[in-house]
Amino acid sequence: MNELGRAFGLALGLLLSADSELTGIVVLSLAVSLTATCVALLIGAPLGVALASSRFRGRGGLILAANALLGLPPVVVGLAVYLLLSRSGPLGRFGLLFTPSAMILAQIALLTPIVVALTHRFADALWAQYGGALMVDGASTPRSIFTILAIGRASLLTVFLAAFGRAISEVGAIIVVGGNIRGFTRTMTTAIALETSKGDLSLALALGLVLIALSVTVNAIAFLLARNWST
Repeated sequence: MNELGRAFGLALGLLLSADSELTGIVVLSLAVSLTATCVALLIGAPLGVALASSRFRGRGGLILAANALLGLPPVVVGLAVYLLLSRSGPLGRFGLLFTPSAMILAQIALLTPIVVALTHRFADALWAQYGGALMVDGASTPRSIFTILAIGRASLLTVFLAAFGRAISEVGAIIVVGGNIRGFTRTMTTAIALETSKGDLSLALALGLVLIALSVTVNAIAFLLARNWST
């Protein structure tokens, strides 16, 4: 018990002193996860609306695939990206393996199906309500997609948060392609796993407290924005 209390004390000390290693890990984690989430949203949200508004052969299969990939094991995604970026892979010449860029690519691959599936769910109902009016108005496909996303912006924010939550808490994919290199590719989750295995609980606890605070803050802001947008 005394050891645990000492670890908490050291963790609070790291937070209050803005320890450089801790700060670097947090900044990298946010940069990687936010970048991946934004890119996945830019790719996946329009695709989700397109699946809701369009009728074409194979549409049902794509919707099924997007929902099935919601449970895709992150470590498998990491392995696939690793094979693409390794020296013998098709993208090996770019030297991206074990860099933050590789971690972003892995998270984009993991998050995009999530964004597509969740966007399709709310866009399907919105299209049933507003699609007829948009077609009568002669709206183009890009305009229709933008309009549905604008109407469903509160739901889109929820999609963004769900994807960001998955990204910021992810371990398997990024440790495979990032290598958990100190000062370069070490994120909050990989650092927590490493420091805990080493028995250094102070840094692990400090990073865990940051993760909890970040999660609570982001969800509180999202709740307030969604409530304001719906009134």
